[in-house]
Amino acid sequence: MSKHNNHPIALFGEVLIDQFPEGQRILGGAPFNVAWHLQAFGQKPCFISRIGNDETGQLIQKAMSNWDLSMDALQIDPVHPTGTVAVTFEQGEPHYEILTEQAYDFINAEALDLTTAYPIIYHGTLALRHSVSEQALKTLSTQSTGKIFIDVNLRAPWWQKEAVNKWLSTAHWVKLNHEELMALFPLQSSLQINLRETMQRFLTQHNLEVLVVTCGHLGAKALSQTGEFIEVFPSDQLSVVDTVGAGDAFSTVLLLGLRLGWSLSVTMNRAQAFASASVTQQGAIVQNVNFYQPFITEWQLTEVVTNK
Repeated sequence: MSKHNNHPIALFGEVLIDQFPEGQRILGGAPFNVAWHLQAFGQKPCFISRIGNDETGQLIQKAMSNWDLSMDALQIDPVHPTGTVAVTFEQGEPHYEILTEQAYDFINAEALDLTTAYPIIYHGTLALRHSVSEQALKTLSTQSTGKIFIDVNLRAPWWQKEAVNKWLSTAHWVKLNHEELMALFPLQSSLQINLRETMQRFLTQHNLEVLVVTCGHLGAKALSQTGEFIEVFPSDQLSVVDTVGAGDAFSTVLLLGLRLGWSLSVTMNRAQAFASASVTQQGAIVQNVNFYQPFITEWQLTEVVTNK
C-alpha cells in the first residue's frame, strides 16, 4: 500500500453525546472514539461525519479543536440535531437508547473528498441505518483501493442481517463480539462446533483477511485467511470503572497494527492491553494525553497530540 503512505485512515460514521444516568454528557460514537484515540497516537485521521447546528454540535467541535482532531470532513446539518444516546447500565453492562433522524444519518456524499487515497476506511454498522449515509459510504468505498475495516455494532432495531452481511462481504478486516457473531451466523442446534470453527466459516463466507471476535472479560480471538489463530486475555488485576468504549479502544489498535505493519500477534496483544487500560476510565474517550504516553513509548510511536 505504498501509494497510501502519506494519507490518513478514514473513519466514517456517527458522533454523538452519551447521556449518562448521573447527568454526565460524554462524547461518543464508535468512529469518533476510534478517531480520537488514533489522533492521540499521532495518526492524524480523517473523521467523516455530520453534526447539527446546535449546542451539542458546538461541544463536539470544541473538543475536536482542543484535541487537534481535523474537522475538514465534519459536515454541519442545518436541520437535523447532533446525535444523542441515553446510556443505562444493567448488571454492569451498558445499554443504549439511540434516537432516530440524527445528523449522522445524513452524511452527504456530494461533500466527500474522493481524491485522497485512504489506506484504510473504517466504519461501523449504525450509520448505515439511513439510506443517505449509506449511499455516502457506498460512494466513498467504491472510490477506494485501500483496506475496508468493519466494526460491527448491532443496535436493535437499527440493523437487518441481510444488509449487514452484504456489507461484511466488502470488508478485508471485521471485528465483532461473540454475541454479534452468533446473531449474524446462528448455528443449527444439531451442530456442536466451537467458536474457532464458527469463525472459520464466517471468515470464509465473507472472504475476509482477518476476523476478530471480542469476548468481554474473556479476551479476544483473531483468525486470519492464512489460518493464524491468536487468543489474548485481559489481566485479572483490572480496576474496572466502566466498559463503554472498550471495543473501540481495541479497534483503534487493530487499525494501528494494520496501518503500521505489525504482526497479527503483536497487534492483538497491544489491542488487548490498550482496551484493558480503557476500562479503568470513565466513558469512551480519554481527554488526558498522559494516558496514552506509556503505549506510545512502548510501541515506539513518534507522534502525540498536544492539547491547546
